Amino acid sequence: MELCFATHNLNKLEEVKKILGSSYNLQGLAEIGCTEELPETTGTIAGNSRQKAEYVFAKYGAACFADDSGLEVEALQGAPGVDSAFYAGPQKSYQDNVALLLHNLTGVTNRSARFITIITFITEARKVWQFEGILKGEITDSPRGVKGFGYDPVFLPAGSARTLAEMELTEKNTISHRAKAMELFLSFLDKEYDSGSNG
Repeated sequence: MELCFATHNLNKLEEVKKILGSSYNLQGLAEIGCTEELPETTGTIAGNSRQKAEYVFAKYGAACFADDSGLEVEALQGAPGVDSAFYAGPQKSYQDNVALLLHNLTGVTNRSARFITIITFITEARKVWQFEGILKGEITDSPRGVKGFGYDPVFLPAGSARTLAEMELTEKNTISHRAKAMELFLSFLDKEYDSGSNG
């Protein structure tokens, strides 16, 4: 089955390819000729996810899915949230975002946080579904590990002694917020879409 993942983020693309396996022919935006930045202007994670999927479907006619993710920190009233990628500015620098997060948590004892991913899937029939994945944990005092991307070096999943950046990708893909959303998405594809039950 051929699917388009509506992202320019090569780290996300690699993660999802590992999760999907060989049963799906996954294309990125570059492979369908989309080079422009996708709109993310709704102010919510679910809204941005849908907005990106609808944009790609409308312009390129590809059955596609898009994700939007955010890190929500309890002591920061849910920030950076929908602005996670731009937390420290439009340069979208992982290092700058992490540095600002740690600065804003200086002296804060409540480090509880969660990652959330919303995946939106649009088919040729213009039907839309969304799938949510959540990973709870806490923010460390300093970065640990060199794997992963984004806030992975400072995110310690609940029950783990290692940050996401200290895990191999195969291990991260068994627990991550994106993996959980993808699991629901794949279950849907297996049970509904491939069977043709939704046209």
